[in-house]
Amino acid sequence: MAVMHTPADAAVVRADADLDGLLLTGSLEGRRAENARFLECRLEGCDLTGLHAPRARFTDTGLYAARGAGVALAESEWLDCAVANARLGAVELYGAELRRVRFEGGKIDYLNLRGARLLDVRFADCVLTEPDLGAAELVDVTFDGCRLVAPDFSQARLKNVDLSRAELVAPKGLASLSGATISRLQLFDLAPALAHQLGITVAD
Repeated sequence: MAVMHTPADAAVVRADADLDGLLLTGSLEGRRAENARFLECRLEGCDLTGLHAPRARFTDTGLYAARGAGVALAESEWLDCAVANARLGAVELYGAELRRVRFEGGKIDYLNLRGARLLDVRFADCVLTEPDLGAAELVDVTFDGCRLVAPDFSQARLKNVDLSRAELVAPKGLASLSGATISRLQLFDLAPALAHQLGITVAD
């Protein structure tokens, strides 16, 4: 049964708020929403510039055509959520936990997922510029039709991560890709960078 969302003003987004079944379409620029709880909400076309919501919890919530930069979501929790056609920059998700989350379309620059846990997460047709996955844990994660520019996998822990249908541009931390699947063509493309990062000298 489809959820009937209730239109709400941005003022309801505040620290420790319980937000249930709301439709948010206005600007959330600069809102402070530490520890807020979003349940079955829909954020549509919202400006998230400067949103400060560390430790917020998002459940059965969708973000559609969100835009903005400087979005602070460190240590937040995401369960059964969708992020579609976002245009975001400098998004802090370090230490966050994402479970059964879908990212579809859009472009996210400087996505900080350092130390985060991603469980059953799907990225489809996204452009991610300089995503930081350092020391993150990725389990059952797929990147389908995505372009990852200068992703950093340093010290990441991967299990059943499918990168075979992604375009990897100047990746870092290749030594941490144990547990990932790549295509044969990707292996050829990545070989020089992998040799360099592992300190291997390739003789002619």
